[in-house]
Amino acid sequence: MKKPELVVSCSSVSELKSMIAAGADAVIIGEEHYGLRLPGNVKLTEIQEAVSWAHSRNARVYVAVNNIFDNESLDDLTYYLTQVQQFGVDAVIFGDPAVLMASRSLPSPLKLHWNAEMTSTNYATANYWGKQGAARVVLARELNMDQVLAFKEHAELEVEVQVHGITNIYHSKRELVKNYMEHQGNDAASQDRSMQRGLFLIEHERRDQRYPVYEDRNGTHIMSSEDMCMLENLPELMDGNIDSLKIEGLLKSSDYNERVVRSYRAVIDAYAADPENYAFKQEWLDTITEVQDPERELSYGFFYKEQVY
Repeated sequence: MKKPELVVSCSSVSELKSMIAAGADAVIIGEEHYGLRLPGNVKLTEIQEAVSWAHSRNARVYVAVNNIFDNESLDDLTYYLTQVQQFGVDAVIFGDPAVLMASRSLPSPLKLHWNAEMTSTNYATANYWGKQGAARVVLARELNMDQVLAFKEHAELEVEVQVHGITNIYHSKRELVKNYMEHQGNDAASQDRSMQRGLFLIEHERRDQRYPVYEDRNGTHIMSSEDMCMLENLPELMDGNIDSLKIEGLLKSSDYNERVVRSYRAVIDAYAADPENYAFKQEWLDTITEVQDPERELSYGFFYKEQVY
């Protein structure tokens, strides 16, 4: 059985090294000027170091360039793509077609992964982007298992699926938290609105659910109240020949992410080695639940829900 790639987003070069040592086949890094919802801000000089180190360990580095670009960003975009290509990155993740257009001006082809967040919901659209130059599609997190497997069956490019961690449920380019604070009569400029601040939205009807919210240079981001965890159900995705399984490292400690990577690595290796006699070991999940935030439930996300668009 062909093993799927195990990929994780990282906050720094140091964490990148830890994740690869723990068993990740690939890592996602980037800086917030070009990428959205990244665990950390990894600059160009650091990306060069990261690629060199990862390649020496037969691991891959993907750079997130999935921001929503305005006119003023386009000149910098071409320069940035030129630099990461020279560093030897294995692929660039994009959602905005401006990235694809800019990549066509480069000296040689740049491998592209299309990630349009919640709009990558059908294989026909994915195949269209494949014909434009994308080598991989990152599926919407709202698809259920049947939809994911059908997607892969008809896709003409690689398919990546998130299997663990937090997910984005809302994004606005506006500074909504800043505006709210000022509406309350507070000095927003003196308040920390970053992801490290620990701000939450709580619904009046469901006060037990807390939705992390933060602001950065790209606007306001509202995240899920639960963490996806498909550890016990990886064989179903592996039987469906999914090419890449992603662990989202955002808003998690390096220790937590390392434990998650080790557990997913163990499941992938064990099932691939002997599918017929495979048995899930509870210790693989226990090592994650030991450090799981008690206020954030582990769930299957939308994998076993009926979703209507």
